Amino acid sequence: MGFTRNIEDFTCGHCGASVVGNGYTNHCPICLWSKHVDVDPGDRLAVCGGLMEPIRIEGSSPSYILTHKCTVCGHEKRNVIAGNDSPEKIVELARKQASA
Repeated sequence: MGFTRNIEDFTCGHCGASVVGNGYTNHCPICLWSKHVDVDPGDRLAVCGGLMEPIRIEGSSPSYILTHKCTVCGHEKRNVIAGNDSPEKIVELARKQASA
């Protein structure tokens, strides 16, 4: 399957922030956490529904890739960092990675 664009606003299940979606939004720009809702991007067919922790940053500016890991089933998914994502959280994750 391909990408299905869904314009949805949501409340972050990790930090509680209100997030305005643009059809490509798949994680909270405040804390970078996501939710396991898709099998293929935008399809909303995943039955898990677990929170997905940001575990890794790869690449270089401006093309960073963020990897999430589901805290329930362990599924990993890579996503592009969005322009409105918290620079502080990106740096914090990169530092955590470097010290691991």
